This record gives sequence, structure tokens and C-alpha cells, in this order.
Amino acid sequence: AHFVESGGGFVQSGGSLRLSCTSDLGSFSIYNVAWFRQAPGQQREFVARINGEGNAEVAESVQGRFTISRYNANKTVSLQMNNLKPEDTAVYSCNVVPGRPFDWGQGTQVTVSS
Repeated sequence: AHFVESGGGFVQSGGSLRLSCTSDLGSFSIYNVAWFRQAPGQQREFVARINGEGNAEVAESVQGRFTISRYNANKTVSLQMNNLKPEDTAVYSCNVVPGRPFDWGQGTQVTVSS
């Protein structure tokens, strides 16, 4: 896998976490990168994406609460998650978009208690 995710944890409803996605891809800045999440028994769903210039888009379900950013020099894409809700509980992973993704990393678990 070309991405390693970190920063997950256990947090109470209303809390915050900051996830990091670090890559070993050459020419990292040319890639659009997205965060996805997968809850138990659910399909993987899109959370947010950002292109090489920093233009970002987030899913409607997290709008106003999650912010995606990137630092090309460190080959890192971050996801700042505020006002977390129990329904945000999932394994969060990152990968390139669009098109065929690279092999998925292990992801990072986020658990939000009510």
C-alpha cells in the first residue's frame, strides 16, 4: 500500500480528532487524494477529497464538521474532524481518486461514543 493512516482513537460525542494519511508516492502533488470510511457491515463511503492545488470537497454528511488539507512537502493529507457523532464511527482510509485505487492500507479506527 502507498498510504499509511494514523490518528484514530476513541472519543466522546462532540469531540475532535485529526487523522493523517502519509504516502510514499513519487510526485505526490499530482495525485488527488480522498478519505473514505467503512463502518461494520457497511460499504466503504466517500468522506472528503483534495487535489494537488488544495481544492477540496467533503461529503454532505460531514460538511461543516470535517476539513481536509494536504502538505505536499511531507506527502501528507490530513482530516480534521470536529463535533464527532456516533455515526462517524468507522475505519478511515485514504487513497487516490478517481480511477483504480492502489492497494488499501490498514486504515485507522475512529470510535465515537454517545
